Amino acid sequence: MKQHILIIGAGFGGVWSALSAARLLDKHQRNDVQISVLAPQAELRIRPRFYEADVHTMRAPLDSLFDSVGVHFIEGVADSIDVVGKQVAYRTATGTTTTLDYDRLVLAAGSQVIRPALEGMVEHAFDVDQIEEASRLEAHIKSLKNRPDSAARNTVVVAGGGFTGIETATAMPARLRAVLGDDADVRVIVVDRSPQIAASMGDGIRPSIIEASKQLGIEWIVNASVASVDADGVTLADGQRIESNTVIWTVGFRANPLTEQFTGPRDALGRLHVDEHLKVRGLSDVFAAGDVAYAATDELGNFAGMSCQHAIALGRYAGNNVAADLLGMAPMTYSQPKYVTCLDLGGWGAVYTEGWDRQLKLVGREAKELKTQINTVWIYPPVAERAVALAAADPLIPVA
Repeated sequence: MKQHILIIGAGFGGVWSALSAARLLDKHQRNDVQISVLAPQAELRIRPRFYEADVHTMRAPLDSLFDSVGVHFIEGVADSIDVVGKQVAYRTATGTTTTLDYDRLVLAAGSQVIRPALEGMVEHAFDVDQIEEASRLEAHIKSLKNRPDSAARNTVVVAGGGFTGIETATAMPARLRAVLGDDADVRVIVVDRSPQIAASMGDGIRPSIIEASKQLGIEWIVNASVASVDADGVTLADGQRIESNTVIWTVGFRANPLTEQFTGPRDALGRLHVDEHLKVRGLSDVFAAGDVAYAATDELGNFAGMSCQHAIALGRYAGNNVAADLLGMAPMTYSQPKYVTCLDLGGWGAVYTEGWDRQLKLVGREAKELKTQINTVWIYPPVAERAVALAAADPLIPVA
C-alpha cells in the first residue's frame, strides 16, 4: 500500500507544496507515495488580482497540471484534523462527510478576511477576499448604471488603507467610469484608523501613494473608523456620515480556522508556529505552508507575510520537506531573505520596493509594467508539462 501525503488547500501554498513533493519523489524515482490535494475546487484562484475588473477570469485550472505530475485531486472541504489518528474529516461536493488517512500532512488552507460585528456589515458591505465576494462586488458596480445619478451611487468607500485597500481604491476610479461614463463625477474615499495616509506602508513608499491619490482624486479620512454600514452609506465612529452605495471592507485577515484545532502556539493572526523546515512545532507529521504558517524568512527576525510572494516559496519548501521526511531524507531549511513590495496604484502606475525597509526602486510606468508581469505571468502555475512543472517547483528558485 502506498504511503500518503495529504495537502489541504489549492492556493499558492498548496499547489506549490504538491508540485515540490512530486519533484522530490520523481528525482528519487519513488512511485510508492501518493500525493493528494484536498480543496473545494481544482483551480488556483489568483487572489492578489481580486481588486481588478473581470475577476471571474482570475483562476487557473489545475486538473491537467496535477495529472501531469501524478497528483491526485480530491474535491471537498476539510472540517477536522485528528493528528493522533492521522485522519482528516471532510465534506464532499454533495455534502456528505467522509475521512482521509495520511502519513504526512501539509496544511495550506490559506486565510480569510474577518468582518467585525458592526451594524449592517454582513448585509451591506463588500470585500475582495474570495472570488465569489469579489464577483458580487463586480456585479454590483456594473448595476450602478441602472440607478439614478446621485452622490451615493457615484461614491465608493474603502475601509482600510493597507495594501489591499490601496490597490482596491486606486482601481476604483477607472472601474466606476467604465460603467458610469468618462464624465461621471465619481468619488473614492479611503477610511483608515492610522494617523496619516498609508502609514503602514512606510515613509519611502508614502509619497507615491499620496501623489497617486491626488492625481486619481482619491480622498483619505485618517484617524477614523467605520461604526455602521447601511444600503446608502456609512457612519464613522465620530458620527460623520458618507453617502455611498458601495462600501468595501479590506482589513482584518486571519489564518484559516483549521489552525485552531492544533494545540501548538499560534501568532496573533492565527498562524501556526513552524520550525526551520516548516514542520508545525510539537507535531512530527504535520507541515504548514502559505498563510497558515508563521515562518522565519531569515535570521534577522523577519517572518513571512500573508502574500503569494511568501506562499509560493513556503509551498516549495514544505512540499520538498514533507516528502523528504517520509522518505527519511535530510530536509531543506526554509530561507527567503529577499522581500519586495509591488503596489498597484491604478491609472497612476505602481511602486516597487526592495527590502523590509522598502527601498524605492521603480515608480510609475516602469513599476506598473513589472506589476502587470507579476500579476499576469509570474504568480500563475506552470504549464501542464511534467518536466517543466517539476523543474519550476525547485525550492532554490527565487520567487522575487
